[in-house]
Amino acid sequence: MKKKSFLLATVLLLALSMVLAACGGGNNEGDNAKGGDEGGEKPKFISIVTGGTGGTYYPLGGAFADIVKDATGIETNAETSGASAENMNTLKNGDAEIAFTQTDIASYAKDGKLMFDGNKVENVQAIGTLYPETIQIVTTKKSGIKSVADLKGKKVSVGAPGSGTNPNAEQILEMYDLTFDDIEKQDLSFDESVAGIQDGTIDAAFVTAGTPTGAVEGLSATEDVVIVPIDKDKADALIEKYPYYIHDEIPSGTYKLAEAVPTVAVQAMLVVSSDLDEGTVYDITKAIFENLDKVTHAKGKLINAEKAINGVGIEVHPGAQKYYDEKGIKAE
Repeated sequence: MKKKSFLLATVLLLALSMVLAACGGGNNEGDNAKGGDEGGEKPKFISIVTGGTGGTYYPLGGAFADIVKDATGIETNAETSGASAENMNTLKNGDAEIAFTQTDIASYAKDGKLMFDGNKVENVQAIGTLYPETIQIVTTKKSGIKSVADLKGKKVSVGAPGSGTNPNAEQILEMYDLTFDDIEKQDLSFDESVAGIQDGTIDAAFVTAGTPTGAVEGLSATEDVVIVPIDKDKADALIEKYPYYIHDEIPSGTYKLAEAVPTVAVQAMLVVSSDLDEGTVYDITKAIFENLDKVTHAKGKLINAEKAINGVGIEVHPGAQKYYDEKGIKAE
């Protein structure tokens, strides 16, 4: 009789243990790190991948990390990286949660095109755009180049191999019925391009970067810099075909320019792993856009929630979209 009672007690204890384990099963560290549904448990740690220490992404990322940590309580860290293309792959591999990239690079990654051929990135969505990365077609007065059409037959740098500048150049030339076969294409970095213009080994260069760009400013100290304009009708056609572009201009006074020059830009943007839950991304989006006064970097003045979904080029994360909907913000 005592033996039967003991066995019954043992079975009941085992059943109770299984029920308690099931109730607590969703509270392990792995689930917490990923986040849950809207209103679910927040992740303990978030990593933001940026760019090199000498660029703009890294200091902005540090400011955003501090803002997110203070506003949400989530331990957030900004990490250096190889910037846009590398960052998309980092999120794909699950090695970070948030990343800086360019709108065009994000589109190539989602579509599996160009440098992402055969390597489509499907688990990334947008938080929002930040500031323009202006396409600057740089030359000098002595080159005689005044229009994109004038580039035909010239030695033109289209950016370093694998860079985002290369497809920018190709797509803009396309709007003028030109291809790389119509120019003497040079694959040079920004610094190499400026040096080439200065010593006369190339005639012009495409540069995709926030303005003013240091390398071009250096050139303007010794040469009469000319920025080749992009005509409005060509810019409109470009934006219609490639929606990650926006209209932009380089202000007068930049590089000692006498007048503002119309051009186009892609944009720096923040993207997020689609694995992060809606509530967490909403909190992050709200924290960043409502604490921009804490960003001391000069680019912080260009960041505006009202423009954050213009030209994103990829799907906006539901958590970020919820914030924009609350504020009545719509894409233009």
